[in-house]
Amino acid sequence: MLLARVEGNVVAIRKHPSFEGWRLVICQPIGNAGDPEGSPQVAIDAHGAGLHQRVLISSDGSAARAAVGDPKSPARWMIVAIVDEKEPGVPV
Repeated sequence: MLLARVEGNVVAIRKHPSFEGWRLVICQPIGNAGDPEGSPQVAIDAHGAGLHQRVLISSDGSAARAAVGDPKSPARWMIVAIVDEKEPGVPV
């Protein structure tokens, strides 16, 4: 699991059938201070995260494929939580 910030929406005219009805967003992994760490990832968003909201993303591909209901889906990343606030001194 990674702490990330939602940076934008993915718009696609053609996409894998397993993504029909799912919102896809671009998530930038960040450190505790909010600085970018690593490459942005495309994640399934079932929680309705807003632009620039902090979220937790999971790379558990089998859980993402189970969520979309297709064992052959290319889904890998998904938002598993929206971070409301972070307690000072507690790593996320």
